[in-house]
Amino acid sequence: MATTQLEKPKGGGRGDLALRTLRAMPRAWNRFWRLVALYMPKRLYARSLIIVIAPMILLQSVVAFVFMERHWQTVTQRLSQATVRDIAAIIDMMETYPHDADYANIIRIAQDRMQLKVDLLPPDPLPAPGPKPFFSILDEALSSEITRQINRPFWIDTVGNSNIVEVRVQLEGKVLRVFVRRSQAYASNTHIFLIWMVGTSLVLLMIAIPFLRNQIRPILTLAEAAESFGKGRPMPRDFRPRGAEEVRRAGFAFIQMRERIERQIEQRTAMLTGVSHDLRTILTRFKLQLALAGGKAETKAALNQDIDDMQSMLEGYLSFARGEAAEDTGRFDLDAYFQKLGEEARLRKCKLSTSLTGDPTVHVRPNAFARLMSNVIGNAFRYAKTVEVHANHGRGSLTITIDDDGPGIAPDKREEVFKPFLRLDEARNLDASGTGLGLSIARDIARTHGGDITLEDSPLGGLRAVIKVPA
Repeated sequence: MATTQLEKPKGGGRGDLALRTLRAMPRAWNRFWRLVALYMPKRLYARSLIIVIAPMILLQSVVAFVFMERHWQTVTQRLSQATVRDIAAIIDMMETYPHDADYANIIRIAQDRMQLKVDLLPPDPLPAPGPKPFFSILDEALSSEITRQINRPFWIDTVGNSNIVEVRVQLEGKVLRVFVRRSQAYASNTHIFLIWMVGTSLVLLMIAIPFLRNQIRPILTLAEAAESFGKGRPMPRDFRPRGAEEVRRAGFAFIQMRERIERQIEQRTAMLTGVSHDLRTILTRFKLQLALAGGKAETKAALNQDIDDMQSMLEGYLSFARGEAAEDTGRFDLDAYFQKLGEEARLRKCKLSTSLTGDPTVHVRPNAFARLMSNVIGNAFRYAKTVEVHANHGRGSLTITIDDDGPGIAPDKREEVFKPFLRLDEARNLDASGTGLGLSIARDIARTHGGDITLEDSPLGGLRAVIKVPA
């Protein structure tokens, strides 16, 4: 029984290649735009200028190319054709009337009617061809027309004199030399077009640049106000929504958002202050009742300790929730603070080394920043014998690195220690008051400044805390 084998359709290889090409096109397109984005300016003003200038340059380049390719070359070709036609007519007259020995009438007619200066030279060999000029439209047009209309040995010079073109044609027993004005054979008014084109472009740019700057300034002002608010700094006094309608709407929305956040913070602080006051009253009453009540001293001591712990937690939570947000920014001297740290290290009998790179003065909220540093460095003093602090202030940012040789923190616990009321029971407890709010308050202060705190392994074998804030 015969069997037939199905043949693979022809052209399958080409179809697969086309399919792979179509699939590769989006990836290539994405790579192209990533490369463009890499070299594009990052600021809005520079990008806006490119949006204005790039189409203008492209349009003018196309117009100039079309003009040069079509109009200029066509006019030059026709002028050169007419000039060579006059030279060919002179040669025909000289060959038609050979009895005129010096050809005085022909030379006079060429000069008066054709505006050509004609000379007859001895039958010497023609000069060697010179190098062609870079921009050789006239040279090519004249050469092609002389070859087509006269078809005799010739030599031309379009470079020597900028206003005169010299043409030599080898005749029988003599050489005809003709001087032609360049304007007769060449479209010499093209520079006027180029000047007008460049001039109008400059005028348009002079109008567009101030307009763009005026439109982008409100956006930059809004960005600066938002950045200042994000860093916990006061908003610029002269800030008010300006510019286009969309920018104004964004500015008003930012102002309303800022006011809502400030009202919410004020309400939260006021509520917590009231709650704190009420709870303090109750705790004070408990203490009085315990003092007046009888009973075992051990039981009363334990209850007093519980009350003290509750009061400490209450104060810590209130400080954490308030976050020192009401403090204004000011100058903080790192050198003076490091001197205080040296005194504290001597009291705690710890080895401390400090270093500073850059300006020692930073603009932060001084009390809040001092509390941030105290919470973090105080933990290092408590659980280590050697502490190293290095501050690097430059390029608008402050980075403080605290290294110690203490027991450290496990990597899986380093994010959890920033949660409120979390206490470590193993290697070290990172809270001075025992409430688990030390690092929570420190990170909250750092983030209200627009920065953050991270924990890493220290080269000293313990824990490294890195504080980064804009300054």
